[in-house]
Amino acid sequence: MKKKQKNQYRSYYQVSWDILRKNYVAMFCLAIILALAVIAVFAPYLTPYEPNITKPRDRFQSPNGAHLLGTDQYGRDILTRIFYGCRISLSVGLISQLIASLLGYFIGVCAGYFGGKADHVLSFIIQVFSSFPFLLFAIAVMFILGPGLMNLYIALGLLGWTSTARLVRGEVLRIKNSEYIQACVVGGGSPLRVIMRHLLPNCVPILIITITLGIPNAILSEASLSYLGLGVSPPTASWGSMISEAQPFIRGYTYYSLFPGLAIIITVLSFNLLGDGLRDALDPKLRS
Repeated sequence: MKKKQKNQYRSYYQVSWDILRKNYVAMFCLAIILALAVIAVFAPYLTPYEPNITKPRDRFQSPNGAHLLGTDQYGRDILTRIFYGCRISLSVGLISQLIASLLGYFIGVCAGYFGGKADHVLSFIIQVFSSFPFLLFAIAVMFILGPGLMNLYIALGLLGWTSTARLVRGEVLRIKNSEYIQACVVGGGSPLRVIMRHLLPNCVPILIITITLGIPNAILSEASLSYLGLGVSPPTASWGSMISEAQPFIRGYTYYSLFPGLAIIITVLSFNLLGDGLRDALDPKLRS
């Protein structure tokens, strides 16, 4: 009897994990993402080559035993540069989405909790930022800030918060009149205490989903900006810059652009499918 009682009282996240674990597609994508994270962290130990050292004698080698994915026009190992480019893509995706989620959470929670003029002003700001085409806005911001990894974090983080703000605002409007929140207010709880102690835990599932689904968008944006020369500065390895460098040689050396493109596709697809699985597991309305 005791064991049955213990099993009946499982936390929200334990139930969510059980649902996610039964989603084999999401779990397979999670394994791919973990493998990419390992590659990004241990890239120097997974390849004997340096990503930026040129070897003119080895230029344009087809995939072989020494260079599994071949070499580029400077004799650099393509697999090595893909490994190091994984660092750029994952870091840009994760850090920019953390910035966007923090900004979106605080704007959304302030708009929903305080209401009135604050809600009107913040909702107007959200609509203004949402009205601009994301990639064109990112190109304009990067043109102003200049190429560089830190500028990529800032640009994509400052431009990707609107969807999070909308979702958080809607959730806060739904729960702000709940009895436990009103009890905290009546008991002398400050707005900051209510926001951090009671509203934030309710918004964590939303933040997890938006971060997971926002990372592939950030990765695609970084690849697009690097392709246009507005991303990381060369010779730093980036999947987008590798495709850009391979463009003049795409007919004669298809493998040069093929493998970085496949890396982008696999990474973006894995995050999107994992995000769908997390949404199904964390949203009580979607649970069967």
